[in-house]
Amino acid sequence: MEVGLFFGSFNPIHIGHLIVANVMVENTSVSQVWFIISPQNPFKKRSSLLHEFDRFDLVNAAIHDNYNLKASDVEFNMPKPSYTIDTLAYLSEAHPDKKFKLIIGEDNLKSFPKWKNADQILEYYSLLVYPRPNAQPSDLIKHPKVQMIKAPMIDISATFIRKSIKNGKSIKYLVPESVEDLIRGKKLYL
Repeated sequence: MEVGLFFGSFNPIHIGHLIVANVMVENTSVSQVWFIISPQNPFKKRSSLLHEFDRFDLVNAAIHDNYNLKASDVEFNMPKPSYTIDTLAYLSEAHPDKKFKLIIGEDNLKSFPKWKNADQILEYYSLLVYPRPNAQPSDLIKHPKVQMIKAPMIDISATFIRKSIKNGKSIKYLVPESVEDLIRGKKLYL
């Protein structure tokens, strides 16, 4: 079985993430997409992150009715900051029956060579790339292990969602209702 791994802080998960994941399941060779919730992205400040268990709960709330999508807390017990190559190696060993592909936004393609062991990632795994607004062109798009996937270009910002919550504004339609209910119920991002 082929599985797409969608790494991110998902702070919070929103409709854009869900659309990308669903497009991958419906239009590529992957049967499932696993949301790998990163406790700490090496490129992001920790202070703006909601606790990983809360973000894990939000992802589960968002995908509870879709068998093809799964939330993963695999990085919660790994050394921090977590690096994609280490998680890929761990998952490949833990699930030898699965072939993993990495789902990334086109805006990350230009900086991909700076990732830890980027060459090794491309040697053993494929990249499924979804379009992002204002993405810088990258020669990696021509790499045989990189596949550009046609998907709606969704420009929803988790930062915008967090600011809206903090300012008492509605986040309706930006996140699933189940996620909004959980955020309001637990008073997250206030």
